[in-house]
Amino acid sequence: MTATMETTVSSETFPSVSDKAFVNASGKSVTTPRSGNLKVADWLYRSNYASVLWLALRIWLGYQWLNAGYQKIWGSEKAFFWNGGGAGVYGFAKAGVAANTPMGAVGYGWWAAFLHNFVMPNASWIAKMISVTELLIGVGLILGLFTGLAALVALTLNFTYMMTGNAGVNPLYALAGLLLVLAWRNAGFIGLDGLVLRRSSSRFYLGSVLRRITRRQPPLVGATD
Repeated sequence: MTATMETTVSSETFPSVSDKAFVNASGKSVTTPRSGNLKVADWLYRSNYASVLWLALRIWLGYQWLNAGYQKIWGSEKAFFWNGGGAGVYGFAKAGVAANTPMGAVGYGWWAAFLHNFVMPNASWIAKMISVTELLIGVGLILGLFTGLAALVALTLNFTYMMTGNAGVNPLYALAGLLLVLAWRNAGFIGLDGLVLRRSSSRFYLGSVLRRITRRQPPLVGATD
């Protein structure tokens, strides 16, 4: 009986080998079940060390979008987007209509109708909107400000471009954007997202509420802020 009781207490008091220990913000140890299938994802989305990898991806993707927007407003593509009545968007949409015919590369009639009836008649202001949006996406990703939102908008533009029949680098950018959307809590930790939320939570009630909503999961043992 004594041996049985000691075995029971030991198994209830100490975590098993299959458990994983975490340290939460208050310094208390929290034990959660270990899952072999989730080990890599758990590290990527919860470890502070992984924030460095997300920072590198953010800066790389952010630069691509920042440069794209810059070229449309001040650079080599200025005459086709910011100036010229949105000729770049008009030609892009026209090619997309052809790609979405029954014999086209994409073949979505409803998308061809959207491009023909809405995008082409409004190409001038849409070109300016796309130029500014691409620039802001780049700034947001590089600075880590509204990281999840910036990546989501970028992903939406990539989807739009691919639906219009332009592949190019869009699949790669879309994959990077999707990863940043999924890891938005950790992806913006080294950036203004993490700085603003940490500081505002100690001064304003709204910041405290936002931190509770967007708080990061407990980091892995050994991880530091």
